Amino acid sequence: MDAAVTQLRADGFDVRDEDVARLSPFVRHYINMLGRYSFQLPDLPGGLRSLRDPDVVDEE
Repeated sequence: MDAAVTQLRADGFDVRDEDVARLSPFVRHYINMLGRYSFQLPDLPGGLRSLRDPDVVDEE
């Protein structure tokens, strides 16, 4: 989420600190905030994809 907020700000969007403070990845019932999760991610080339352009219509 930090990368998305940073990119939005770099693109000139007004992202308020008050709004960012309310963001949480824990809004889903299946997230255990007290436990640990272990993920085995594949070693894939590349990085984060760029954010979607809100002005472009999605093709479905």
